[in-house]
Amino acid sequence: MRRLTRTVAAAALATALALVGGCSSDSDKSESSGGTGGALEKVTYLTSFGNFGRDSYAWVAKDKGFFKEAGFDVDIKPGQGTGSVIQTITGGQADFGPIDLTGGILQLGNGQAKDFVAVAAIQQRTMAAIVTVEGKNIATPKDLEGKKLADTPTSVVRNLFPTYARLAGIDNSKVTWVNGEAQGLIGMLGSGSVDGIGQFVVGQPTVEAVAKKKPVVLPYSNVMQDLYGNALITSTKIAKEKPEMVKKFTAALLKGLEYSLEHPDEAGEILKKNVPAANPGASAAELRLMAAYVRSSNSGTAIGTLDSGRVAKSIALLQGAGALKQNLTPDQIINFDLAPKA
Repeated sequence: MRRLTRTVAAAALATALALVGGCSSDSDKSESSGGTGGALEKVTYLTSFGNFGRDSYAWVAKDKGFFKEAGFDVDIKPGQGTGSVIQTITGGQADFGPIDLTGGILQLGNGQAKDFVAVAAIQQRTMAAIVTVEGKNIATPKDLEGKKLADTPTSVVRNLFPTYARLAGIDNSKVTWVNGEAQGLIGMLGSGSVDGIGQFVVGQPTVEAVAKKKPVVLPYSNVMQDLYGNALITSTKIAKEKPEMVKKFTAALLKGLEYSLEHPDEAGEILKKNVPAANPGASAAELRLMAAYVRSSNSGTAIGTLDSGRVAKSIALLQGAGALKQNLTPDQIINFDLAPKA
């Protein structure tokens, strides 16, 4: 197991951090599908966390017609983190969305969620991290003791923190967490009301732009190298009743992901067109640096693949850290019949 090189990317400034709901692209409003000759199937998709560059690939799949070619009319809405995305999908208010896979394992293994399955990996490596700024006297994980951190209640960064703390030698009882909304976390850090926030590593430049101080990043992957990042999920009901639909949607979304990584500047402009608050340059920078997480030596060249052995290692790590109340197997959280093949 080797130490992962951390990379970070730019996102929007504080004034551009408002979560904006999805707007339909003109190219995707038609009710008739040129590719299938029939009506488009309406699908609601949630982003993982707001409308940052890291989630722009869904807008690209919509704008470039990849969804329409696959037979879908997709409504894209901003998500609020792993727990919220799971709840919305299992509750029937959305059909697909990315969650942090480790967060999903924690939710399922602790009885906090059920009736969902992952069908593709978005990132082959976790991007979860604690982000602070210089001047807070935080340089190592141990320095988080006695500090106040903020995140959304259902964020994987927050829910995985006890495991991270145990493995990193932190006394979790000495760390205070407060609630914050996705769009307000960086502002809380910038104002000095908290010492650090839960964040993906690609958010470092946004923190610097808002807080006007150099960020300090503590990546979870430094102590948990086998963990996946985001994975696309759907409900077990949809996976069971519409397997071919799931495969077609997944393929179209991953086509958007691959196109975004190959054309980050265009992807940033597409996000800006659909989400006016977005910063296209920052979005493009996020995508450039996210590329190393989407493909890795663990996944070969195929985008979206999920490996049963790696998932088993992740489960074992969490069980060893006492983070799971129930025993799990990879098949309980991944539908390998629907996932892309390596």
